[in-house]
Amino acid sequence: MKPTLIVHGGAWRIAEETHPDHIYGTRAAAEAGWQILRQGGSALDAVEKAVSVMEDDPTFDAGIGSVLNSEGDIEMDAIIMDGRTLELGAVAAVRGIMHPIQLARLIVEDTEHSLLVGEGARRFAERKGMRLCAAAELTVGREVERFRRLQQTPDYHMVVDFTPDPKGTVGAAAVDMQGNVAAATSTGGTAFKLPGRVGDSPLVGSGAYADNLTGAASATGHGEKIMRVVLCKTATDALAHGMNAQQAADYAIKVMQDRVGGYGGLILVDHQGQIAFSYNTPHMAVAWVDDQGEIQARIQGE
Repeated sequence: MKPTLIVHGGAWRIAEETHPDHIYGTRAAAEAGWQILRQGGSALDAVEKAVSVMEDDPTFDAGIGSVLNSEGDIEMDAIIMDGRTLELGAVAAVRGIMHPIQLARLIVEDTEHSLLVGEGARRFAERKGMRLCAAAELTVGREVERFRRLQQTPDYHMVVDFTPDPKGTVGAAAVDMQGNVAAATSTGGTAFKLPGRVGDSPLVGSGAYADNLTGAASATGHGEKIMRVVLCKTATDALAHGMNAQQAADYAIKVMQDRVGGYGGLILVDHQGQIAFSYNTPHMAVAWVDDQGEIQARIQGE
């Protein structure tokens, strides 16, 4: 099986001056994941690595650079799913973890559970030897400024306002040489959210889904709307009904827009290694491995 991988760095309006950073960040993530796949590594390892790279990049709303909630704290969500076994690990509203995606992977490997939240997730990370960090290590000036601005605009609503602020949930989907697929997604969530708010990202079928019989997907955008249509499962189910990868991605985004007025983006890889992405926002940051094994990275949109 010819391996491949696609990653995203969010879908919304991406400020033009940050386009180079988004391109660089998604390219670096794709290169890191591709290095694993081309050496015969697993799709699960590849998507974890790709997402970890973007969690380290303050350009994105994941790990370092995550948005602040309405009390000025950072609470993060992540999920990883193995299409071979349908096993998954996820964390929600977790604080003080540099790489939530790595914690999600530990849940797959070392527990009988699928989802840990809040303080329980943090305590599990500590027991497993993960380094806990202060919120200051995850906070960037851009998000402090946005928090202060949003304190003055309590009626802020992301769906109707395509402001050029980073809303860069990150994700990856891959297929390896053995034909196994995997997906991963990580986010700091929505700026100025209520404490304890959990979006689509850590929810199986919404923020990510992977099944060797169909494919793997990762989503980004307005989480409350993504959840209502179980966006990633909608896309992979479309593969099962005979659509090709691009048709399935487009179909899922159309369902979200038509049924619930939602905005966002989706990356998808089918079980045969065909990749696709679709979005209904002004921009989407994506990078992928082309048919020649080269990394392509760009900001799609206006």
